[in-house]
Amino acid sequence: MKQPLVILTGPTAVGKTKLSIALAKAVGGEIISADSMQVYRRMDIGSAKIRREEMEGVPHHLIDVLDPKEEFHVVRFQALAREALEGIYERGRIPIVAGGTGFYIQALLYDIDFTENEENPDVRRELERLAVDQGAEVLHGMLEEADPEAARQIHANNVKRVIRALEFYRLTGKKISEHNEEQRKRETPYEAAYFVLNDVRSRLYERIDRRVDAMLEEGLLEEVKALRAEGCTREMVSMQGLGYKELLAYLEGAYSLEEAVRILKRDTRHFAKRQLTWFKRERDVIWVDKAAFSYDEEALLAFMITILREKGILTEED
Repeated sequence: MKQPLVILTGPTAVGKTKLSIALAKAVGGEIISADSMQVYRRMDIGSAKIRREEMEGVPHHLIDVLDPKEEFHVVRFQALAREALEGIYERGRIPIVAGGTGFYIQALLYDIDFTENEENPDVRRELERLAVDQGAEVLHGMLEEADPEAARQIHANNVKRVIRALEFYRLTGKKISEHNEEQRKRETPYEAAYFVLNDVRSRLYERIDRRVDAMLEEGLLEEVKALRAEGCTREMVSMQGLGYKELLAYLEGAYSLEEAVRILKRDTRHFAKRQLTWFKRERDVIWVDKAAFSYDEEALLAFMITILREKGILTEED
């Protein structure tokens, strides 16, 4: 029998954290974070990291496990998530993967193999130098020529993924978008339920703006100052996260605080839109629209539990 795997994802600020806790408590689950920023210690406010008291006793994995100076990428996520899965299954619990990084979720759900990907340090260093000397947009323009589909999927600011796609193309002659599409056709080894929580776009954007304001009130700027003081720079993966790169640019004099906040809100809205585009392309997703349930969290939860019973992840007695 396939092992169960529950996924609860959706755009940033939609309300995944609260619902994931309710679901975990209802089904006897443990949560694996699929968030590219909450994995870092001392990066609490900008990542909207769940607080210990908010966990309500539900075990969480892949939170506060790396130093901000360490790299976190999809292969490392896979390794840490698989390790967490083993322990959860041994304890007879149900794993709930919660977070908004669609690429990480896809890699875990379909057990995508990245080992065949060629790597060449010389090519990578050359592309990294080009990014520093001529800027991210130039690099992204090169990707648009080599692999238009990959360029559409990868934002110009995500320099590491742009470099990875160009490196793959140079070394294999294949487009990474085509390679990823082949991998996407793999069957999942899990008995999975893939929930995508969503909301009306205007409400979601309002939540995003309010969240940014709340983060600033909670001390986001002070958090970024502390990270900068300990030697964190814009070249680090951790500091490329939303909230961190904008305020770091402000501290370096690139623009005013007011402009940094405006850019942060705008880019977070754009990020939410890209997340939704990603999830619409995924197979077998179950959309959970908050408005359709009149924002009744008990009704949302009941719907999800019904689906889990239909899939055999939960029995009628659970």
